[in-house]
Amino acid sequence: MARTVSSLMTPHPTVVEVTDTLHAVAQTMAQQDVGALIVAEDGAVVGIVTDRDLVVRGLAAGIGLDAPVGQLASEELVTVGPDDDVAEVVHLMRERALRRVPVVEGDQAVGIVTIGDLAVALDSDSALADISAAPPQD
Repeated sequence: MARTVSSLMTPHPTVVEVTDTLHAVAQTMAQQDVGALIVAEDGAVVGIVTDRDLVVRGLAAGIGLDAPVGQLASEELVTVGPDDDVAEVVHLMRERALRRVPVVEGDQAVGIVTIGDLAVALDSDSALADISAAPPQD
Protein backbone atom coordinates (compact mmCIF):
# COMPACT_ATOMS: atom_id res chain seq x y z
CA MET A 1 0.00 0.00 0.00
CA ALA A 2 1.30 3.46 -0.89
CA ARG A 3 2.31 5.80 1.89
CA THR A 4 0.31 9.04 2.04
CA VAL A 5 1.35 12.57 2.95
CA SER A 6 -0.77 12.48 6.11
CA SER A 7 1.53 9.79 7.53
CA LEU A 8 4.54 12.09 7.60
CA MET A 9 3.35 15.70 7.44
CA THR A 10 3.52 18.07 10.36
CA PRO A 11 -0.15 18.54 11.27
CA HIS A 12 -1.84 21.76 12.42
CA PRO A 13 0.56 24.26 10.83
CA THR A 14 0.51 27.85 11.94
CA VAL A 15 -1.44 29.99 9.51
CA VAL A 16 -1.13 33.78 9.30
CA GLU A 17 -3.38 36.17 7.43
CA VAL A 18 -2.20 38.17 4.41
CA THR A 19 -2.79 41.34 6.45
CA ASP A 20 -0.52 40.32 9.37
CA THR A 21 2.59 42.49 9.56
CA LEU A 22 6.08 41.22 8.82
CA HIS A 23 6.96 42.06 12.41
CA ALA A 24 4.14 39.90 13.80
CA VAL A 25 5.01 37.05 11.43
CA ALA A 26 8.69 37.18 12.40
CA GLN A 27 7.73 37.10 16.08
CA THR A 28 5.51 34.08 15.48
CA MET A 29 8.35 32.28 13.71
CA ALA A 30 10.71 33.07 16.59
CA GLN A 31 8.23 31.98 19.29
CA GLN A 32 7.44 28.71 17.52
CA ASP A 33 10.99 28.10 16.30
CA VAL A 34 9.83 27.53 12.71
CA GLY A 35 11.16 28.84 9.42
CA ALA A 36 7.95 28.92 7.40
CA LEU A 37 4.31 29.81 7.91
CA ILE A 38 1.30 29.29 5.71
CA VAL A 39 -0.41 32.47 4.54
CA ALA A 40 -4.19 32.64 4.17
CA GLU A 41 -6.80 35.13 3.11
CA ASP A 42 -9.98 34.82 5.13
CA GLY A 43 -8.79 31.35 6.17
CA ALA A 44 -8.16 30.05 2.64
CA VAL A 45 -4.53 29.13 1.88
CA VAL A 46 -2.97 31.53 -0.63
CA GLY A 47 0.76 31.25 0.01
CA ILE A 48 3.71 30.44 2.19
CA VAL A 49 6.34 32.73 3.70
CA THR A 50 9.76 31.73 4.97
CA ASP A 51 12.31 33.35 7.23
CA ARG A 52 14.44 33.85 4.13
CA ASP A 53 11.55 35.68 2.42
CA LEU A 54 11.37 38.05 5.40
CA VAL A 55 15.06 38.87 5.17
CA VAL A 56 15.84 38.78 1.45
CA ARG A 57 12.56 39.87 -0.13
CA GLY A 58 11.50 42.03 2.82
CA LEU A 59 14.14 43.72 4.92
CA ALA A 60 16.94 43.70 2.33
CA ALA A 61 14.54 45.15 -0.24
CA GLY A 62 13.60 47.98 2.11
CA ILE A 63 10.12 46.75 2.95
CA GLY A 64 9.18 47.89 6.45
CA LEU A 65 8.19 45.74 9.40
CA ASP A 66 4.64 47.11 9.27
CA ALA A 67 4.07 45.85 5.70
CA PRO A 68 1.54 43.05 5.28
CA VAL A 69 3.00 39.58 4.82
CA GLY A 70 0.85 39.16 1.72
CA GLN A 71 3.46 41.29 -0.09
CA LEU A 72 6.06 38.55 0.42
CA ALA A 73 4.03 35.36 0.27
CA SER A 74 4.86 32.97 -2.54
CA GLU A 75 3.08 33.83 -5.75
CA GLU A 76 2.98 30.40 -7.39
CA LEU A 77 1.72 28.25 -4.56
CA VAL A 78 2.02 24.49 -4.86
CA THR A 79 -0.05 22.41 -2.45
CA VAL A 80 -0.70 18.73 -1.88
CA GLY A 81 -3.50 16.81 -0.22
CA PRO A 82 -3.22 14.59 2.85
CA ASP A 83 -4.15 11.52 0.80
CA ASP A 84 -1.57 12.17 -1.94
CA ASP A 85 1.06 9.49 -2.47
CA VAL A 86 4.43 10.34 -0.90
CA ALA A 87 6.32 9.22 -4.01
CA GLU A 88 4.36 11.71 -6.10
CA VAL A 89 5.08 14.48 -3.60
CA VAL A 90 8.80 13.66 -3.65
CA HIS A 91 8.72 13.89 -7.44
CA LEU A 92 6.82 17.20 -7.31
CA MET A 93 9.20 18.72 -4.75
CA ARG A 94 12.24 17.56 -6.70
CA GLU A 95 10.86 18.81 -10.01
CA ARG A 96 9.86 22.22 -8.63
CA ALA A 97 12.85 22.53 -6.21
CA LEU A 98 10.55 22.96 -3.20
CA ARG A 99 11.67 22.57 0.40
CA ARG A 100 8.23 22.70 1.95
CA VAL A 101 4.67 22.33 0.71
CA PRO A 102 1.38 23.15 2.45
CA VAL A 103 -1.02 20.24 2.82
CA VAL A 104 -4.59 21.37 2.21
CA GLU A 105 -8.08 19.94 2.26
CA GLY A 106 -10.40 22.14 0.27
CA ASP A 107 -8.82 25.51 0.85
CA GLN A 108 -7.83 24.92 4.50
CA ALA A 109 -4.33 24.09 5.74
CA VAL A 110 -4.17 20.74 7.55
CA GLY A 111 -0.41 20.27 7.53
CA ILE A 112 2.92 21.02 5.96
CA VAL A 113 5.42 18.58 4.50
CA THR A 114 9.12 19.44 4.34
CA ILE A 115 12.23 17.88 2.90
CA GLY A 116 13.19 17.17 6.50
CA ASP A 117 9.96 15.21 7.03
CA LEU A 118 10.69 13.23 3.89
CA ALA A 119 14.29 12.56 4.91
CA VAL A 120 13.30 11.31 8.37
CA ALA A 121 10.59 9.05 6.93
CA LEU A 122 12.33 7.79 3.81
CA ASP A 123 16.08 7.98 4.47
CA SER A 124 16.57 7.91 8.22
CA ASP A 125 20.33 7.31 7.89
CA SER A 126 20.93 10.53 5.94
CA ALA A 127 22.59 13.62 7.37
CA LEU A 128 19.44 15.63 6.60
CA ALA A 129 17.34 13.17 8.60
CA ASP A 130 19.74 13.46 11.54
CA ILE A 131 19.64 17.25 11.42
CA SER A 132 15.85 17.34 10.96
CA ALA A 133 15.22 14.96 13.86
CA ALA A 134 17.53 16.80 16.26
CA PRO A 135 15.90 18.97 18.93
CA PRO A 136 16.17 22.72 18.35
CA GLN A 137 19.10 24.53 19.91
CA ASP A 138 18.58 27.56 22.09
